[in-house]
Amino acid sequence: MRNITKAFSLAFLGGLVAVALLVAPVAGQMMETKGMHTSTPFAGPKANKGTVSHSKVNGKSTLTLSDDFVVPDTPDPHWRLVDSDGRVYDLDRLKIKDDKYTQSVEIPGYVKNVAKVVIWCAWAEANLGEASFSKPVK
Repeated sequence: MRNITKAFSLAFLGGLVAVALLVAPVAGQMMETKGMHTSTPFAGPKANKGTVSHSKVNGKSTLTLSDDFVVPDTPDPHWRLVDSDGRVYDLDRLKIKDDKYTQSVEIPGYVKNVAKVVIWCAWAEANLGEASFSKPVK
């Protein structure tokens, strides 16, 4: 009876190890995409709907506009990031071909953190709307 109990215990332990090896990569990926942060709603004269979310996927920080965000009808809207020290980083153009827009942007490595996201019209050099995070994200 002792040998059967010991054999059962070893088989059970082996099964747990096998399941852990199968689940670990998926769990690691899920943990990496966890920690999503959402901004306040955009507020401004042209960009005043939706929010922006920060997440980390595969080690890369990404900002994504919500589905209810409305692209401002202006000549040249861009992503603009402001860090906690007030430094400004102009990134990609928001509008792309065929009435589409870049809903997500990767935060470049040289950006220390992001306190605020501004939709910036490069043509008129105007703030179209901005959204802030409760704490700077990176």
